[in-house]
Amino acid sequence: MSIKQEWRLLLVATQFLTRIPIQFNDYQPQWLHQSSRHFPGVGLLVGVVCAAIFWLASLGFPPLVAAIATTAFGIKLTGAFHEDGLADTCDGLGGGLTRERTLTIMKDSRIGTYGTLGLACALLLKVSLLAAMPVMTAVVALVIAHSASRLLCTALIVLLPYGGEIEHAKAKPMAQQMTLNQWLGSSLWLLFIGVMLYLLLPLALQQITVQQWLLALVFSVLGITHMYRLLKRRLQGYTGDGLGATQQITEIAIYAGLAANFTG
Repeated sequence: MSIKQEWRLLLVATQFLTRIPIQFNDYQPQWLHQSSRHFPGVGLLVGVVCAAIFWLASLGFPPLVAAIATTAFGIKLTGAFHEDGLADTCDGLGGGLTRERTLTIMKDSRIGTYGTLGLACALLLKVSLLAAMPVMTAVVALVIAHSASRLLCTALIVLLPYGGEIEHAKAKPMAQQMTLNQWLGSSLWLLFIGVMLYLLLPLALQQITVQQWLLALVFSVLGITHMYRLLKRRLQGYTGDGLGATQQITEIAIYAGLAANFTG
């Protein structure tokens, strides 16, 4: 595809995953499915903005306040898109005994006990992990986690068929599998982000140990493996809510690895 079309797909992905107003005069439904390869690029945008908020807030406030501020701003920027998926997934998988009942619960706009507790735990973990990091480590973590988690959740679109009812899907073009080549192309975003951080924040990268990077990798792989097995067993495939839950879990997993302290 041309650079112009790839830019258009990036804008489609940004419109889909955030509250940033973007208008198209010639929008085509298939662009939404094609735009999934640019989800990590949207994560880069969200991560950079959240990292800037964290850094600015840390100049005058304790780390806990900075962590709460950046988490709240991230929710505002994305319209709680992935958090909503996490809550619906917790409610569905927690309260549904059959596939059909689980999907019915997940479609309910109301939040239940499982969803409330799952969302509360996720937000508490995000805030506490970010607050535990040195400021510049948290800045790097926000950029990496927001991007990598959106890449990791789309891996389920490669590995699993759509597990919901297509006629009831909120975004029907997303109810299509992504090819492995498309996903590998999407991973180039992480290469770009790595080079960008190396050039702009080399000292911050030096503060992060090899053990922390390895833990972030291991935790995120465990997170997506768990979601893959859970969605395959309970729903026989992925759903939009399941992707949102996977994004949240892998984002937290990356924070957990980078926040690990080996100095005692």
